[in-house]
Amino acid sequence: MLGKICRLGILVLLAVLLSLGVLLVALPYSGVGLVSEVGVEAIALPAYELSAIPEPIAEKATELAAELFGDSQEKVNDFVNQLLATYLEAKDKDFIVLFNSGGWGWNLLEETPGWRSIFIGIDSRLVSAGYTSLSLNYQRTDKSWLGCFNELGEIVAGYRSKARDLACRLEFLTDHIPDLKIIVAGESTGTIISDTVMAILEDNPQVYSIQTGRPFWHNNIMLDRTLVMTDNGIRPDSFSQGDFHTIIFGNLRALFGSSEPIEDYGTILHYVGAPGHDYWWQYPNVYSEITNFLEGNFNLKW
Repeated sequence: MLGKICRLGILVLLAVLLSLGVLLVALPYSGVGLVSEVGVEAIALPAYELSAIPEPIAEKATELAAELFGDSQEKVNDFVNQLLATYLEAKDKDFIVLFNSGGWGWNLLEETPGWRSIFIGIDSRLVSAGYTSLSLNYQRTDKSWLGCFNELGEIVAGYRSKARDLACRLEFLTDHIPDLKIIVAGESTGTIISDTVMAILEDNPQVYSIQTGRPFWHNNIMLDRTLVMTDNGIRPDSFSQGDFHTIIFGNLRALFGSSEPIEDYGTILHYVGAPGHDYWWQYPNVYSEITNFLEGNFNLKW
């Protein structure tokens, strides 16, 4: 018996060491996050549009990229291209609404029906009030095993690297487009990076955040200019509440074909159902909270 216990202990120790080794390899693997316009594959900067960018702004973008990714010219060039392209798209807009997905961080808004409905609702309210807006995706993770391990490391570290990347982009835009307002949207695990970005930009009054279904282990750092929803008004969010009983039995019911209607379920990491972890614009509580947030912060009239 003692021998079996020792062997089990050794196996556990090896598994822990292997996991730590993978994390040590993956943590430095921090690619440049990808900003793309919703409905468009990516924001690119054609060479002929460089002339439309004032030289001091282009120089500032290059300096910022060198601070973030000075060890890699490829990353510097990628970051500058994205940043200047975003600037060109946003310079005549009143609002940017930027989406941070849940899960591993690579999903697009187009693949997230609930939040897609919320974006449409927000945009309709802004348009009704006479404003223009730009909808953006922020993919913080490469779709790979190495990207997954890097994302886990970032979660443990509080998104120290990825949040800085995103916060620097937003501060650059607000510095050079003084009347621009930015709403950082986040769902599920995407609320953590959104909250961290808000903490970094605590003194930037042009940046706001709307977050739904934060994980049960995360307590928001920054609540000023932030709306946090952990209940969709239809039923409590089991993931935000840490209600494992509801999550486990909800998945068992789904497995045996006796689950409740599908609209009562969100998912964790795409596969695991979490009752109440879904947020749609048509849910009265979601609609009213977001509408009140927009009215209260931007004096919208419609």
